[in-house]
Amino acid sequence: MIRIMPVRRRDLFASAALPLLAAEGFDFDTPYNRIGTDSTKWDAQLRRYGKDSIIAGMGISDTDFRSAPVITAALQKRLQHENWGYLTMPASFPQAIIDWNKHRYGITIHPDRLLLAHGVHPSIISAIRAFSPQGSKVLLLTPTYDGFFGDITAAGCIAEQVPLKQSSGRYQLDLEALDRHISHDTNTIIICNPNNPTGNVWSRDELSAVGELCTKRRVVLLVDEIHCDLMTKGNQYTPFSLLSNREVVNNSIIFKSASKSFNLSALRCSWMYSENSEYMKRIAATGHSTDINTLGVIAAQAALTQGEPWLNQLITYIDGNHDFTADFIKTKIPLLSYNKPQGTYLAWVDVSRLIDKIGAKAQADKANQSRPATARPITAEMILQDWLVKNAKVQLNAGTNYGHSGTGRMRMNLGTSRQTLNLALSSIAAACNSL
Repeated sequence: MIRIMPVRRRDLFASAALPLLAAEGFDFDTPYNRIGTDSTKWDAQLRRYGKDSIIAGMGISDTDFRSAPVITAALQKRLQHENWGYLTMPASFPQAIIDWNKHRYGITIHPDRLLLAHGVHPSIISAIRAFSPQGSKVLLLTPTYDGFFGDITAAGCIAEQVPLKQSSGRYQLDLEALDRHISHDTNTIIICNPNNPTGNVWSRDELSAVGELCTKRRVVLLVDEIHCDLMTKGNQYTPFSLLSNREVVNNSIIFKSASKSFNLSALRCSWMYSENSEYMKRIAATGHSTDINTLGVIAAQAALTQGEPWLNQLITYIDGNHDFTADFIKTKIPLLSYNKPQGTYLAWVDVSRLIDKIGAKAQADKANQSRPATARPITAEMILQDWLVKNAKVQLNAGTNYGHSGTGRMRMNLGTSRQTLNLALSSIAAACNSL
């Protein structure tokens, strides 16, 4: 007779049962080789451009650091139990989400107004489907995260861009333009705070103004706050759910994850919440799936319950990378221009002079002459992306991926070791200075 020993839930899921690991001395400065792991940031670029074509993958928005030790320990502990059957969500995980938001930002999330998901994309798609009929418009404040365009298409809707204003190299909300773009078939607007790719951290007044306009025009506001932990020095994130106008707050849905802060994108785990219980019921009624893979739950719970010391040091290191980049570009790459952002680990670099220098606009125009009318046009920024790979072996993302107003810009991911960052910038400088 075989006796099956019961497995206690706390042993497998409650990361509080894990020993606390050292909170000091986390190593972000030693380069960590990700090549050969099917990394989108590295391996996918090598497959696209060829072997030995990349010395620095600085595009896709994830980081190159070793995971927080508490996350690795939690995953290793769960791997000791060799069964991967269906998961019943442990109550400790949503509670960890609630506790993290309360502790770090003073946000109160009601358990019955919290929905889990296997990623922010499925959450946003569900929200669009809940409020925007197929064929209707969803407004985006661009430049903004390029993934939103795909989400809107997947929901059967049409993305309409509302460009941000520029002033002295900084981006600002254009409320008049936003108001003009709202029409009878506009039911949802997506705002990214902090904004990917520009790094804007919208102020309380800015968020309130957008929220009041949406409430007045009866448009539901979808607020992606996935980068909210990643502030640069002297800046502060304002949670939309803490705005004083409760009518505005009740007209919003917030989307979050540990995936950017703790680099857990591949483990597919996120959450969304709202003060408006009816909104959450409508989203749930779309058939929204709350299934998350077991390891995603384990990793995110460990991050939220024990990962704060690691995250705090990461934020300081990323801030230093921004300062390093700003100084390097100012002193050594005169063809480029860069202003330190208020948040994210992303650099939104002005490359307009380099585009002119290599004649990228003319090259793009020529390439488009032979392309089908229905194909996505080649832009000067795409030409520059390939030029940087060929001449500097550094891969950045074309600014036009993030909307029409990304013209003249490239997005550079600074979530890497200082050594890798220095290598990338030095190689770009050498390529530019050879012109």
